[in-house]
Amino acid sequence: MHDLTDLDGFDIRLLASLQTDSRLTNQELAERVGLSASQCSRRRTRLEAEGFIRSYASQADREKLGYGLTVFVSVMLNTHNRDNARKFAELVRRLPNVLEAHALTGEMDYQIKLVAKNLRELSDIINNDLMPHDSVQTVKSSIVLDTIKETTALPLE
Repeated sequence: MHDLTDLDGFDIRLLASLQTDSRLTNQELAERVGLSASQCSRRRTRLEAEGFIRSYASQADREKLGYGLTVFVSVMLNTHNRDNARKFAELVRRLPNVLEAHALTGEMDYQIKLVAKNLRELSDIINNDLMPHDSVQTVKSSIVLDTIKETTALPLE
């Protein structure tokens, strides 16, 4: 198992640069981190192999693609056992509108971040998918009015 202690300053700068723009070429990375392109290539390959870089992804513009609503949904299960949690997890994994789902401590059991094209679609997800599910007791939703900060970049430097 590898962790942060396995990385040096060049690795950290390389990761930070790739978090900002994952399409950087090895030459562009070299200019940013102060290594040769071939050293950047070897380090990038090692960071991928060791799992520090899990994937490369593009971020589509939700609004341009018609998803005008971002919604946080809190869910409480009706019974707290493994089978119920497994059934709920299976449901969430099948819902394409769900971007994130997290098990929580506290009053609610799960926090889900989802997108919907409009209120009708949101209503369908809540009333036809979440609420009738055997494992679910309570669903509370909050529609995002404005996003102040949204990033996937970890604080590396």
